[in-house]
Amino acid sequence: MDNLQTWRERLYTIIFQADTPAGRRFDAWLLVVILASLLVVMLDSMQDTQTQYKTWLLWLEWLFTAIFAVEYLLRLYCSPKPLRYAFSFYGLIDLLAVLPAFLALLFASAQYLMVVRIIRVLRVFRILKLTPYLRQANYLMTALRGSQQKITVFFLCILILVTVFGALMYVVEGPANGFSSIPKSIYWAIVTLTTVGFGDITPKTPLGQAIASVVMVAGYSIIAVPTGIFTAEMAAAMRQGTRHACPNCAKDSHESEAAFCSRCGEKLYARQQASPDQG
Repeated sequence: MDNLQTWRERLYTIIFQADTPAGRRFDAWLLVVILASLLVVMLDSMQDTQTQYKTWLLWLEWLFTAIFAVEYLLRLYCSPKPLRYAFSFYGLIDLLAVLPAFLALLFASAQYLMVVRIIRVLRVFRILKLTPYLRQANYLMTALRGSQQKITVFFLCILILVTVFGALMYVVEGPANGFSSIPKSIYWAIVTLTTVGFGDITPKTPLGQAIASVVMVAGYSIIAVPTGIFTAEMAAAMRQGTRHACPNCAKDSHESEAAFCSRCGEKLYARQQASPDQG
C-alpha cells in the first residue's frame, strides 16, 4: 500500500507539477504530441493528402487518441480530487481531446471537433512560466467593463444609422438595383459603413451613389470611436493598476491623472520591477 501511495504521489508530481524537472519534461513532450496531433488533423483536412495517406493518418490519429486517453486516465488516477479535476477547465479540455475520435465512429462529422486539441497548447504557459503575463489581461477586462456602457450606446446609434440608410437606399434604389428588401439594404449599409465593401450590391442611381459616398466617408470616422473609447479606458486601467505611493514621501492620495507627487514632486509611475518568483 505504501509503495502504491508513493507511486501515485510520484505520478502526481510528474503530471501536475510543472515546476519540477520531471514535470517540465512531461509537459514539454505532451506539447510535442499535441502539436503533432494537430498537424495530423490539418493534413487530414486536405483532400489530396487525405486520399494518398488515409491509412497512415488514421493510424496516427488513433495513436494520439490512445496517448491522450491514457494521460487523462492517469490524471484521474493520481489526482487527490478526481472529480474536481474532471470538471476543471483543463480536465474538460483533456476529455474533449479524446471524445471526438470515439464519437467519429458513430458520427462522421464529429472528427472536426478534434481541432479542440489546440486549446491544450495553453499548457505552454505553465511550462514557460508565462502566467504573470496573463495577469496583464486584467487591464483588458477592466477597460472592457469601463467602456461597456459607452460602446453599447455607440452600437445602438450605429444600429439606428444603418437602419435609416438602409431604408433610404431601399426607397431610392429599389429591387431593380438589387435592394430587394429593407433587411438586405441594411446589410449593404453595414458592409459599406464598415468599409468592407463586398460589392455584391451597388447603387446605380446618382442619388444612391451620393448617399453611398456619405456612408463611406462616415465609416472612417465612426470606426475610430470605439477604438478611442477603449484606448482611453485601457490607459486609465493601466494607470490605476501601476499606481504606487510616492517613493520619496510615501503620500498615497493623488488625483487620478497625477504623474508626480503633489507634495514633493517625485515621479509616481515608476516602472514595476519583476518580483523574484516571476523570474
